[in-house]
Amino acid sequence: MAYYDNSISDGADTVAQAIARHAYTLETDDPRPILVVLHQESSTPGRVGQVFDAHGVRMDIRRPVMGDALPETLDGHRGAVVFGGPPSANDTDAHLVREIEWMKVPLAEERPFLGICLGAQMLAKHLGAGVGSHREGLAEVGFYPLKATPQGRALLPHWPEMVYQWHREGFDLPSGATLLAEGDWYPNQAFSYGPNAYGVQFHAELTLAMMHRWTTRGHARLTLPGAQGRRQHFDGRAIYDAPVRRWLEEFLARIFGAHPKA
Repeated sequence: MAYYDNSISDGADTVAQAIARHAYTLETDDPRPILVVLHQESSTPGRVGQVFDAHGVRMDIRRPVMGDALPETLDGHRGAVVFGGPPSANDTDAHLVREIEWMKVPLAEERPFLGICLGAQMLAKHLGAGVGSHREGLAEVGFYPLKATPQGRALLPHWPEMVYQWHREGFDLPSGATLLAEGDWYPNQAFSYGPNAYGVQFHAELTLAMMHRWTTRGHARLTLPGAQGRRQHFDGRAIYDAPVRRWLEEFLARIFGAHPKA
């Protein structure tokens, strides 16, 4: 199955024309697994894992918080995904400090890399950008608007207009990075750096089961300033999830896939 990239940013061509020229697929001849980094014992790769499984892409799951080491090189991996979690990128736990430092590996080797929420904040911090709370103390917990930049539209034609968030810290845009999508309260929502590194603040990987767990075990987050009530989370998923899923499948293919052979 192929997904698509639109390289037209001036609007002269239609998305349909761009789709016809820029197809990407996760089905490739590369047998190597994708490194998946999780930050809790109970965490899963969610819908990212479901997409990889559906396309026969293997995963090598590591949990540094449980003592798992990260590889010194990604020669044995197709790329890496670093997920979110409860910590802050500013925490000084030894395993978090090591993980942020480890990000020099995919960057130096120009391997495909995706950071999600905490993973994006850690990437931004590694690149010298600040990570911190909203100046008015607002959190994004629930569904919030997203707007792709022209550069984001050039990368992918289909971006969702609403995405699921679960955070009270954001990141500054690293020097040399390209902003791909913006938000109202936390303006930096997605960025690229170099040829193969990406970070996104929002949670396209969320499954329905994960939403039940997060809004139950993390119910205290629903009372933060700016957060939405539990009912709004499930109503929002029913309305907004289909475009988010489509975007995730396209985005993963764009990062970790390849052009189909002619």
